[in-house]
Amino acid sequence: MSATSQMLPPLPERLRPSTLDQYVGQRHLVGEGCILRKMIESGNLSSFILWGPPGVGKTTLAHIIAQTLDRDFFTLSAVTAGVKDVREVFDKARGNGLFQQKGAPILFIDEIHRFNKAQQDALLGAVENGTIVLVGATTENPSFEVITPLLSRCQVFVLKPLEKADLQVLLDRALKEDVLLKEKKIELRESDALMRYSGGDARKLLNVLELVVDAQAGKSPIVIDNQTVTSSVQENMAIYDKDGEMHYDIISAFIKSIRGSDPNAAIYYLARMIDGGEDPLFIARRLCLSASEDVGLANPNALLLANACFEVVSKIGMPEGRIPLAETTVYLASSPKSNASYMALEKALAEVKLSGNQPVPLPIRNAPTQLMKDLNYSDGYKYAHDYPGHFVDMEFMPDALKGKVFYEPAKNKHEDVLRAYLEACWPKYYPKGW
Repeated sequence: MSATSQMLPPLPERLRPSTLDQYVGQRHLVGEGCILRKMIESGNLSSFILWGPPGVGKTTLAHIIAQTLDRDFFTLSAVTAGVKDVREVFDKARGNGLFQQKGAPILFIDEIHRFNKAQQDALLGAVENGTIVLVGATTENPSFEVITPLLSRCQVFVLKPLEKADLQVLLDRALKEDVLLKEKKIELRESDALMRYSGGDARKLLNVLELVVDAQAGKSPIVIDNQTVTSSVQENMAIYDKDGEMHYDIISAFIKSIRGSDPNAAIYYLARMIDGGEDPLFIARRLCLSASEDVGLANPNALLLANACFEVVSKIGMPEGRIPLAETTVYLASSPKSNASYMALEKALAEVKLSGNQPVPLPIRNAPTQLMKDLNYSDGYKYAHDYPGHFVDMEFMPDALKGKVFYEPAKNKHEDVLRAYLEACWPKYYPKGW
């Protein structure tokens, strides 16, 4: 790395956009007429949480909003900040004489999911009375990590991984506009490896690009192709993984090993996470998700065990918590797999988007008032328990969706039983041997 480049901030910082027009990605939030852009343009800013994977622009977006609205901007990291730091920000916000003219200052808290309950409680009053506008950033589901009173006072905006076209825009911008790179003769011959290593993460893309360029310092031209990218990353894995980005690769490998029914690989990646100091509850939550999505009804006990694991780890902590984590990991990886329920829901959601909100058939509507009864709500409903086998053949789907089949049992011991029951109840939808 040259002396000049050492004096400058890293490439991702040099290319950090300062306006919405420069911002890449998240068009569903900041595109023309979209919810976050309208909030910014109106100046009527309320507290919100940005939830999404690393490197998709959460921090950048917070800075752009503060700069666009000319608001005072305070930033804290939940990793290092405590209640005292939060209260100091509140004192500064209240002491600002320009508060009324400029609007409430913005407090940006990175990794807000790492704040404990007491720290999150400390935010409530200031958010409630408008002392600050809270902008939180998290890679974890706020429903699990943010206390309900605070979550109810904030909107949640979901940020998506950047698409290949977005990453290409960033790559072209870096080569043409960066103060250092534009002065070098760089030949971009292939970009597949760059895109692959980025994983939809802008920061990772630019870090890898900088690695490749620095690895060829003094050469002209500097060649960027799949081979040079791969060799540069492998030789500089510690640099490539700065900011803990490998965390997401390891958890991905862990879940995919369970899904692939490989207990040995799964337990290896579990060991990697435990050795690296990963939050055990983060692992336990992923086991619950895997039990639901990947094992599913092929082994209904899987979700029970995963949930019990979460409860046990919550109570006993580490290092003992590693034992139920290992037990559950091996059990899930060794279980038969089915995503039939998950796929059924995906098909049903697609149908809802396609056909809209179809009217519920009158016989199965709720009829708590006389008016509803007069309108034939619930008229003709047949109580299943009054019939042999606790089953009655009546239509529950909206008229426009009669005959739609979303759930298709997978081939496994448990779902074979469900299949047989459905074939007996609904031969018109589940004919034998279908």
